[in-house]
Amino acid sequence: MRHPISPAERPSDVNRLVPLSLPLVPTPPRERAPAPLPRQTTTEPPSFETLDRLARAITARLTHGVSPHAQFAAWSDWISHLSRAPGRQLELALAAWRAAARLSSFAGRSALGQTVEPPFAPLEHDERFADPAWNVPPFNFLQQTFLAQEEWWRAATREVRGMTPKNAARVAFMARQMLDVMSPSNIPWLNPVIIERTFKEAGGNLARGTSNFLEDALRLLAAESMPTSSEFRVGKEIAATPGDVVYRNELMELIQYRPATSEVIAEPILIVPAWIMKYYVLDLSRHNSLVRHLTEHGFTVFMISWRNPTPADRDIPFDAYRTSGVMAALDAVNAIVPDQDVHACGYCLGGTMLAIAAATLARDEHDRLASITLLAAQTDFSEAGELMLFVDESQIAFIEDMMWDQGVLDSSQMAGAFRALRANDLVWSRMIRDYLLGERDKATDLTTWNADPTRLPYRMHSQYLRGLFLENRLTAGRYAVGGRVIALKDIHVPMFVVGTESDHIAPWRSVYKVHLFTDNEATFVLTNGGHNAGIVSEPGHHGRRFHISTRYPDDRYVDADTWLARSKPVEGSWWPAWVDWLQARSTAERISPPPIGAPERGLVPLCAAPGEYVYQR
Repeated sequence: MRHPISPAERPSDVNRLVPLSLPLVPTPPRERAPAPLPRQTTTEPPSFETLDRLARAITARLTHGVSPHAQFAAWSDWISHLSRAPGRQLELALAAWRAAARLSSFAGRSALGQTVEPPFAPLEHDERFADPAWNVPPFNFLQQTFLAQEEWWRAATREVRGMTPKNAARVAFMARQMLDVMSPSNIPWLNPVIIERTFKEAGGNLARGTSNFLEDALRLLAAESMPTSSEFRVGKEIAATPGDVVYRNELMELIQYRPATSEVIAEPILIVPAWIMKYYVLDLSRHNSLVRHLTEHGFTVFMISWRNPTPADRDIPFDAYRTSGVMAALDAVNAIVPDQDVHACGYCLGGTMLAIAAATLARDEHDRLASITLLAAQTDFSEAGELMLFVDESQIAFIEDMMWDQGVLDSSQMAGAFRALRANDLVWSRMIRDYLLGERDKATDLTTWNADPTRLPYRMHSQYLRGLFLENRLTAGRYAVGGRVIALKDIHVPMFVVGTESDHIAPWRSVYKVHLFTDNEATFVLTNGGHNAGIVSEPGHHGRRFHISTRYPDDRYVDADTWLARSKPVEGSWWPAWVDWLQARSTAERISPPPIGAPERGLVPLCAAPGEYVYQR
């Protein structure tokens, strides 16, 4: 039975443009002026903190938000501990000697024409040396020499006893970045693929590459964004599922999609996307739109489309995305589809906020949700992967000062951090294709969406980094909403949680840890692919597979690796499994589609989907 919601929690006119409510400090009553104090002979020294912050902000712009102190501290920690570890030094010296011996043997036998198994192999997913030309002398020796260096540095940057584990991981990451720069695959006269292409085209590839480089350099100097593809236009080829914006405030628009079936499931679906990207990654082309897939299976779907903040929005707090985002949208959905609980789905940061909102509703005994789905969304941040290498007090203070100066975290600065996590795929491989092979990647709906970034408000992002990434308050029992702590264990509706195998933003083992902090029925899915491509996993997508199993309230906890070993892979997309799961947790009765909006509650269609906020740059 649903608990009644107080009038204060529901807007009386939910369709009007609602300003964000920020906490105000009450003005104290005027008092009689006190008698003047005796004149002081000393004065307080002026504060120079603003100058310090400005200096750090300027430096941060030059380093794209990376703190030099954090890097120096990591290297200093490693060097000081390694210098006092003669055993590790001897181990590394022997490893270098063995590698040199193996390389010498490989080179000598290869020179004599013998077939020799390479002593060093690239890591999984490393495609830099996949071309057969790398197996021919002398390029095979260059490749093996580089891979030997990689293996040695992996051993050298392992944590030394006494080191801070985060510093060890940070040193390993930076060493890998520096090695990637020196890879022979990045040097034109050492890369057989580039050499062969250059001879074959008589340098035509280099001419095209030079043109591509000049085009990109001029665009960068002019601070222009990448041109969008004419093949994939928002509202035409992508983000084109029919619907209407039925609610708008200063933070988001709510889209209600039109039904695709004559009868629908009674419980609607509300999707909460992340606000670090545009919503329509979940509504791409017709064949891979998750929204369209749901409507074609009889669901009434609502989607939040977030506004792209500007420097004027610097003071929007993190919790505003709950109150003026999730809760405002939920109020509107309840007004349009009354007397029905809602299947809520959150993606990435939107899933984290949905978990917070759901725990708050559960704490306050408001039963408004039928189920919760979290797509690549973390609730515990203690093992948040390589993104944690960018999070410590020094690093956050550095980013905060940059945002304090700008008012927002710019999309290019966020993109730089994400590219660093996958430099081989997103930086060096692309530079080789664009500037040395003279090839431009063909635009796809996913790459077009990826080139349509958003910004983050200063206050919101600072609170997010400190409260969740740095202090991990949500699962440490210290995350308060409205002055009272919330707990994920209060959530009792079923959950469907999806992790992706090669996710560098929300590693699947971190996503899986939601099992530790909840006692409800939880179905966990692990699908192949990355943070975005693993979620955009439509039926018929070649090579897709997933693992799935359900934890019930009385089951014992099973760690992530044991779970993976026990669960069998299923070929195909996980989307049909989710649809079946939602249908099983909905009422069997099918009803006529609800109207678009609720005019009697002030919810009338404002414009057609995809709305106005999605076009903001």
